[in-house]
Amino acid sequence: MEDSVLEKLRYPIGRFSPPIEYSPADKAKWINILDELSSMLRSELADFNEEMLNTPYRPGGWSARQVVHHLADSHMNAYIRFKLTLTEELPTIRPYKEADWAELQDSKTAAPGLSLNLLEALHKRWVEILKNMNDQDFERKYYHPESKKEFTLVAALALYAWHSMHHLSHIKIVKSKFALA
Repeated sequence: MEDSVLEKLRYPIGRFSPPIEYSPADKAKWINILDELSSMLRSELADFNEEMLNTPYRPGGWSARQVVHHLADSHMNAYIRFKLTLTEELPTIRPYKEADWAELQDSKTAAPGLSLNLLEALHKRWVEILKNMNDQDFERKYYHPESKKEFTLVAALALYAWHSMHHLSHIKIVKSKFALA
C-alpha cells in the first residue's frame, strides 16, 4: 500500500496541531466533543458484529475493538492528568505504553460496551470539571517526561478533542469497509 494512502488511514482527520490561539468558542467546541463522544461511538458501533470489531482500520493498525478500549485507557489517563494539574504546581505526569496496553487481552477480547460505559461516566465527570474551569485554570501546565515539554490544559483539551475525532474516524473506516463489501 502506498505511503500517502497509509498516512490518510492512520490520520484520517490529519495530524494534531496544537492551537497557538484559541477562543471561548474553541474551548466550548472541544468540551462538546468530549461530552458527545460516547454517544457518537455507540451510534457508529451499533451494527458492528464480532468480525467488524476485530477488523483493523489499516494494515498494522488496531482493531475497532482495540480502538474503543484505547480511548477509555487514554482518556482515563487524561482525566487524571487534568486533576493533578488543577491541584498541583506543574506536576510531572506518568506516561504509559499505549501500544502495549492495546495488546493486553482485555483490549483484544473484552466487549466494547465496557469501555463505552466507562467513557460515558468518565466524560461526564471530566466535562463537569472542564465547564467549571476559568481561564487561569486552562493555562495551568503539566510536564511530560517523555517529550520533555510542558503542556497547558487548554492544549491538552484540544489534543483530547482531536484524539476523540481521530479514533472515531478509525471506527468509521472499519464500518465503511463492510458497507462497501
